[in-house]
Amino acid sequence: MPLTGSVSRGNLNLPQAVRSAAAASAALSALTIVLRYLYAKKKPYTALVDDATKAARRLRTRGEEYDFDEYDIVIIGGGTAGCVLAARLSEDPSIRVLLLEAGKSSLDELFATVPVSYGRMFRTNLDWNLHTAPQTSLGNATKYWPRAKLLGGCSCLNAMVYHMGSPEDYDEWASMQKGQEGADQWTYGQFVQYMMKFEDFHPSPQQPGVDASLHGKSGPMKVGFFGHTSAGTPKFIEACVNAGIKPVPDVNTAHGTLGVTKVMTYIDSNGRRVTTEFAYLTPDALSRPNLKVITQVHVTRILFDTSGSTPRAVGAEFTKPSGETFQVKARKEVVLSAGAVHTPQILQLSGVGPADHLREHGIPVVADLPGVGSHLMDHPVFNLNYRDKSRSSIAYLFGTSFADRLKLIRALVQYRLYGNGPLTSNICEAIAFVRSTDPQLFPHDEFPPDKAPEDTTAGSGAPDIELFFSPFGYIGHGSERLPPNHYFGLHGVLLRPTSTGTIRLKSSDPYDLPVIDPQYLSTEHDVAVLVRAARLLARIVRTPPLADMLDPAGEDDALLDHALHTLDDAAIAERIRGAVETLYHPACTARMAPLEDGGVVDPFLRVHGIPNLRVVDASVFPTIVSGHTAGPVLAVAEKAADLIKQAVSSKA
Repeated sequence: MPLTGSVSRGNLNLPQAVRSAAAASAALSALTIVLRYLYAKKKPYTALVDDATKAARRLRTRGEEYDFDEYDIVIIGGGTAGCVLAARLSEDPSIRVLLLEAGKSSLDELFATVPVSYGRMFRTNLDWNLHTAPQTSLGNATKYWPRAKLLGGCSCLNAMVYHMGSPEDYDEWASMQKGQEGADQWTYGQFVQYMMKFEDFHPSPQQPGVDASLHGKSGPMKVGFFGHTSAGTPKFIEACVNAGIKPVPDVNTAHGTLGVTKVMTYIDSNGRRVTTEFAYLTPDALSRPNLKVITQVHVTRILFDTSGSTPRAVGAEFTKPSGETFQVKARKEVVLSAGAVHTPQILQLSGVGPADHLREHGIPVVADLPGVGSHLMDHPVFNLNYRDKSRSSIAYLFGTSFADRLKLIRALVQYRLYGNGPLTSNICEAIAFVRSTDPQLFPHDEFPPDKAPEDTTAGSGAPDIELFFSPFGYIGHGSERLPPNHYFGLHGVLLRPTSTGTIRLKSSDPYDLPVIDPQYLSTEHDVAVLVRAARLLARIVRTPPLADMLDPAGEDDALLDHALHTLDDAAIAERIRGAVETLYHPACTARMAPLEDGGVVDPFLRVHGIPNLRVVDASVFPTIVSGHTAGPVLAVAEKAADLIKQAVSSKA
């Protein structure tokens, strides 16, 4: 709260508490400035430009003829996948690469660096500020979807959980290709090499059960256990074990993903978030003469040559905030890596998508592909909050009281000196993966088999429920605050939904945000699985030692979930419908699948009917993985880089 009124020299007429608070705030501000300076970029790089005139041609008059600035590969979207592609493709000095990104560099953004602070970027100019259409099954509520507007994309704005899903997920991906050429390369056995390619795994003495030989050691993305472990995290793990979930040291190997474990994260030994910009667009990469990265540009469409029998992508058009329009030419390929929301939007704006929808907006049809923007999948999550009598919450990091500020200053000093402490929490500190049909967790006398939800998993070793622990409570995405006190959170995630939605154009104006309709909980299956997840969490929270953290004072608080175990299934379902949010995992909107199955790309990630246009991001997932999506996107991008290099070299 700002101080107002007359203040004498030295603040002598202020009460002592207010002077102390002012001093704490001043110290906090000073430390924040220091951290911003330390994480700021120390030098400019020739490849990274925000002046488009240095890398593209200004389009002064529509239709004016001129020579494009030419590149071999133009990549649209510098997010999680785009940074990987730009770095890997430009390793070959004969390939001239251009990366276009709507946001700016994240390297000097404090909240994209300090792990726990990513929520501070929500609803800012570093975020696309997306919202869904009203969700019929959620009482017509609209849901906020955070999506980073930065180089590195959502690797700047996620919970840094390193998880690849189940090995069976990838075998399912391959089988969904129905024998198309290249299908087998997506089986787990063949695809795992790309998971290990991006990894730089750092073993931890606190996690001796992890077999380092099953992880990559020389990749750009540092992964390990450098994230904070709050006091409640081991208690959650032990309570899960006592409730019947097996403990496992590692959920990222061929041995599978079922069980409970401490989360492995994309955080390095200095306590810094590892984004794909930080890991891949290194000073060495940005010094390459064959790489250009243009930031803060808005791609309006892909350019096509339609004079032949097959459309050919020949470049991209984009604008600067000033309104100036530019075009660049791609001699060999255009790659779309704008994410599962903006990739289908750009395709549709460019004339690639459902023909009727394009004509509705007056867009000439280049390729009628009904699958573009269809089959949208996401992982819905519900959050449960509990009073914590152990007072171990780290919510003081976001508090405003004098005591909170003092604790935050101490945490900032610890972070600056040692690179550890609560500021390195990824919030989702411990995680469990289970099956909703597991009879040990859902005994048949309480959960009759004839009422079990359909098994939508990829196989008997794959989960359909994720549970995780957070060392503070929150509502929604943290925009609503719980009353001042100590809380912890438990969270249930639907991993294999049967509800699917769409991404559609609002208009032909590329500046209009797309219409996002995930159709959350539109099937009874999805509700039934989440009800089982809630019942399991209600049992775990009353299982020692987590039960020892429960403060009885929260039992009568309507904002909290202490009484969840007393509700029937219908009441729990209603509670879930009112609380469900996105876990930030949209996928499948330009699926790798046969054309007759609504596919958009083939197993080489080429758009059906446009062989030199590829999609490389979570859009291409044939179906959503049973876990977090950042790792799979990294592996897809690593593989795509090899596919593109092979194609380009064969045409040379």
